[in-house]
Amino acid sequence: MSLFKRFFKGIIHDRHPEDETPKVKEKPKPKYHGTVTPYPHFDASSDVSVLQSAIQSKDEDVIVAILVKRNNEQRQKIKAVYEASTGKNLVKVMKSVLRSDLEDVVLALLMPPAYFDAFLFRKATKGLGTDEDVLVEILATRSNKEIEEIKKVFKQEYQIELEEVIKRETHGDFNKALLAMLSAKRDETTEVNMELAKKDAKVLFEAGEGVGKADVSTFINILTTRSGPQLSKMFQHYATISDLTLPKALQLELKGDIEDCLIDIVKCAWNMPAFFAEKLHQAIEGHGTSERALNRVLVSRSEVDLQKIIEEYKAMFQRTLQEDIVNDTKGDYQKALLGLCGSY
Repeated sequence: MSLFKRFFKGIIHDRHPEDETPKVKEKPKPKYHGTVTPYPHFDASSDVSVLQSAIQSKDEDVIVAILVKRNNEQRQKIKAVYEASTGKNLVKVMKSVLRSDLEDVVLALLMPPAYFDAFLFRKATKGLGTDEDVLVEILATRSNKEIEEIKKVFKQEYQIELEEVIKRETHGDFNKALLAMLSAKRDETTEVNMELAKKDAKVLFEAGEGVGKADVSTFINILTTRSGPQLSKMFQHYATISDLTLPKALQLELKGDIEDCLIDIVKCAWNMPAFFAEKLHQAIEGHGTSERALNRVLVSRSEVDLQKIIEEYKAMFQRTLQEDIVNDTKGDYQKALLGLCGSY
């Protein structure tokens, strides 16, 4: 069974939003689904002292042990204290000490989230070719606030508007979809409008299966502006008026980057942790391992929903993510990835 069929044929389990925000004194307190938590009794000065010794002796194991067990806020404090006490830039020092995949994941850990995302956009659009999957992954899975922060940081770091880069590097309907997501106008309410779900399902049916050629603009407008819960309900209504699921209809009606883009949006709306589980599996399976994808997903989701991603991974592929990491990586790089999974 293909990954696409696994995703939409029920091997993964549905979301249950009502189980995710237990109430404490009548105020909702969201559950934490990250794997990296604030280190108890954190002392930045003590960590810097240990890191200095580890850097001098090139003890990669100690460097990893500290950084993967501190959350991002704590890592930023370590960077600040290190620079204040040594007069050196910790990122530059790490570049001189570490190599290859371990260097990449450590440098990612030392970036604030918006800076890491901006860096990923830069890498995906610079040089020969554009990594379309990375662009879609980030824009489809970040909140409106996060997207606005990414745009701000990108302009600050690279002296060009992210919108201009996307206009330059992409074309056609795919370009329109990316710019729609970049506008950060997705509805983020959790309430579902049942009538709107029915209406959207009918509109999309008529825009796709009901005409000779798909009206891609209609698909882009609805899929990039509705909330995840709203889209999930719309998918259910779509199945009642069509012989096809919406993803299958997209496969038949569209081709190329815009097909992949809209299907990824559908996957994220239905079950975002499963979307990332599939990304991780694709990074590991087959010939060679995509360390870039492993780093990108594990670092960016470690304080968001990596626990749920790990659960979905096991449900979808009948083995644990940690087992696959052990089989496909080695050394301190492996320890860093396992640490981000909460296993080191």
